Amino acid sequence: MKIKKIEAFPVSFRLPEENGVTLGIGRAVKRDAVLVKITTDEGLVGWGEAHHGRAPGAVAHLVNSTLSELVEGMDALATVQVWDRIYALQLASHGMGAAAAIALSGIDMALWDLRGKAAGLPLYRLLGGGQVSVKAYAGGIALGYQTPESLASESLGMIEKGYRAIKLRIGDTAANDRARIEAVREAVGEEIDILTDANANADFDHVRRLMPCLDEMRVGWLEEPFSPHDQDLYARAARLGHTPLAAGENHYTRFEFRDAILAGSIRILQPDLSKVGGITEGLRVAALGSAWKLGINPHTSATGLNMAASIHFLASIDNPGYFEADTAKINPFRDELCSSPIVLRPDGTVHPPEGPGLGVEVDESFIIKNPLIDGPGYVK
Repeated sequence: MKIKKIEAFPVSFRLPEENGVTLGIGRAVKRDAVLVKITTDEGLVGWGEAHHGRAPGAVAHLVNSTLSELVEGMDALATVQVWDRIYALQLASHGMGAAAAIALSGIDMALWDLRGKAAGLPLYRLLGGGQVSVKAYAGGIALGYQTPESLASESLGMIEKGYRAIKLRIGDTAANDRARIEAVREAVGEEIDILTDANANADFDHVRRLMPCLDEMRVGWLEEPFSPHDQDLYARAARLGHTPLAAGENHYTRFEFRDAILAGSIRILQPDLSKVGGITEGLRVAALGSAWKLGINPHTSATGLNMAASIHFLASIDNPGYFEADTAKINPFRDELCSSPIVLRPDGTVHPPEGPGLGVEVDESFIIKNPLIDGPGYVK
């Protein structure tokens, strides 16, 4: 079975102003994604998601204009060989770096969807996993900068839905961050896991001021206080308290994760299957983490495709952490693009879909109805 055609489609939707959540990188004004469709010479179709990279048109163009030509005609089941060819000819040298990893991720995910469909097996079975419960936390574009009272109320709403863990956005002022965290802890009690994410928008002094609060409030992790390039800041921040540092959604390929692990500062790994290099590379990162006894808590954005892939992935590795459920009030990528993979159980867990491949069906009319919207997705 050969790869006959690869197509990438950038899709967008604009957020109403009243639903634009504010977080460290700004106020969300729209959401983007890149969908990758692979058709084989036998007529089988697989779908994957490439992260938008804040330039969805460029990511889609890279797939359509270059990467597709590199691998069309190759064995559609040879995921490692396809990965290696794109890495050698596009990623390893002079090849747009992160953009190439993101574009490759969508292709790789679509190939794994094809593999599952060809075998008649859900992806988690193909990967050696079982129908297990995967812990979920309330995340996505939600729980942002707002009054402590409003945030506490929204957090309680998530708990009522069944979530036993929630992620708060920090990186505002230290005083505002502290007030929000304390209000939420008081509202949800001691049994709920509170996680925090600074979206690479904090500085060292901010973390120094906030760390005593994170420790006191028993916060599960501090995610991406700094850019992944600032390894020295991570090393210094790791010595400030007991709250573990988490990162990985902006680390590309196992090689960047290897360096992060060896630096010894990041204790929670968060690869995004739509960015790191796809499922093939995500499995390699999970194996690296397993060797160092580090848990894998993948970043998940933005469509039902990556959500399904992440749940299958977590059900198939020996060091799974949380699945990040997108709890945004508005997300047609989650609710309309394809059948939703998220069915939250009363104990705050999800199970992988049982259909072949990713186990979700894509509505291709959605692509026509939601064309690319140029411009930034966040504004300050």
